[in-house]
Amino acid sequence: MRIAILSLALVLAACDGKPSTPKASPPARADAIAHETELLRITLTPEAQRRIGISTGRVTKATVAPARQVTGEIVVPPVTASGVPTSAVTDLRLIGGQQAAADGQITQASAQVRLARITLARTEALVREEAGSIRARDEATAALATAQAALAAARQQRALLGPSVSAMGEQSRPWVRVSVFASDLAAIRRGDQATIRPIGGGTTRAASAMRAPPSANSAAGTVDLFYAIDNHDHAYRIGQRVAVDLPLAGRVEGLSVLASAIVRDIHGGEWVYRRTARNQFVRQRVEVASETRGRALLSRGLRAGAEVVTTGAAELFGTEFGAAH
Repeated sequence: MRIAILSLALVLAACDGKPSTPKASPPARADAIAHETELLRITLTPEAQRRIGISTGRVTKATVAPARQVTGEIVVPPVTASGVPTSAVTDLRLIGGQQAAADGQITQASAQVRLARITLARTEALVREEAGSIRARDEATAALATAQAALAAARQQRALLGPSVSAMGEQSRPWVRVSVFASDLAAIRRGDQATIRPIGGGTTRAASAMRAPPSANSAAGTVDLFYAIDNHDHAYRIGQRVAVDLPLAGRVEGLSVLASAIVRDIHGGEWVYRRTARNQFVRQRVEVASETRGRALLSRGLRAGAEVVTTGAAELFGTEFGAAH
């Protein structure tokens, strides 16, 4: 009896009369493969690739000038060649007071010079009229020389303090201070131009090497290098941290790929998405030796000729981990 009831239920379900509709294929699918940290193979439909804007490029061999990536700080250039750059961490209240005192000393020394010149002119006139002594003229000459030396010293002291605090943010050609380890100085081409860009990416700018008074940090074992940039558009502000590519000696051979192909995880790992089939992509670990002018030089991780995603890598990263990136 129970068997008959089950058979009847199956017949009724089969004769329901509603046609079954096939499920639409999803635009993206991720299949697990047994590789590093259980990577996924991402499969995208052609429509999904067009919507994301996926584009690829080949990994090529290249010979480039190596560069060392460090960070720098935008600082205020000195007024004269013998001056000292001013950074944003300087106590501006203290330096403003010192500048005011130095300006007062210049005014005072200038007045002393004018008075000494008047005195010298009078004593010289008396000597010509044979109404004064030569000793008085010599003393007036010495007094003028002393006043002029005091004025020169006051002006030099003021120059060491840099531009006025109110004018520090209006620098059209600020300097970039770069701290590098003393052991790395021999490898840096210090007379060549460096390249700076905002941290996090942006347009790069050339920076010219500048001569400045010696500056170093003995506790950290670093030496300061200075470069000047064109900042007429005021894109950079005093105290801003920037990324700096310092040119190194020699040439390096390696594999080159567009820097936009590189994605980085929360641990700092560097990856690219390599196309393994027409609509399939796999994340592959690489190691970036340097980045220069929009291209990354790889030290390991890929072979020449491999096809990697150059546009849309961040979107694939978000697809793989199930969240927008």
